[in-house]
Amino acid sequence: MKIIPAIDLIGGKCVRLTNGDYNQKTEYKTDPVEMAKIYESYGIEHLHLVDLEGAKTKGIVNYKTLENITSKTGLKVDFGGGIKSEQDLYNAFEAGANQVTAGSMAVEQPALLAELIEQYGSDKIILGADCKNRKIATNGWLEDTQLDVLEFIQNYESKGIKQVICTDISKDGRLEGTSNQLYAEIIENTNVKLIASGGVSCTDDLRKLKKLGCDGAIVGKAIYEGKITLKEIKYLC
Repeated sequence: MKIIPAIDLIGGKCVRLTNGDYNQKTEYKTDPVEMAKIYESYGIEHLHLVDLEGAKTKGIVNYKTLENITSKTGLKVDFGGGIKSEQDLYNAFEAGANQVTAGSMAVEQPALLAELIEQYGSDKIILGADCKNRKIATNGWLEDTQLDVLEFIQNYESKGIKQVICTDISKDGRLEGTSNQLYAEIIENTNVKLIASGGVSCTDDLRKLKKLGCDGAIVGKAIYEGKITLKEIKYLC
């Protein structure tokens, strides 16, 4: 199972939100590029980079930070937040992203995303399935939908999606454990490679996700708060 550190960006700085609430923001002093270099120094190969400002606006905001990280490290960066158009997707790849995560676009422009999956390939586009109480949320988690998360994933699996990042917003940033029941249901009812996100608090959470059959797990606040060390992640990878 891939263990993927996360860097969330606001104003070019590393931050973490609690339950997706922009008013519950913790800002960290480490520069995002330096943080990425630290991850790489521990043998970590993948990074989940999220432009939180882009997520709630009409396009990518922290473009330069993405470019700096990809030009100064060898990390394989999955970039999300602000992918609202074909041009945004193109710009992210031009800035060095290895993959992009499409969430809001998947809800608001499904025909376009289906075309882009076919154009770029399912290995380059990850479906972002962010949910609360099983319902998909979009635009930086500020807008709710009535789309059931499992049905949403199954629909996009039929369109060629092979990788999904599923974030349970109610768990995110709380360090209280992950939504294993939901993940087990997704794994049982689809063939996608599932990357779990939200709530990882300790290495035991990661072991449970691996046992469930998750392809990967994203870890954010647990690293910043010292709940999981990079040495532990290197050992578990």
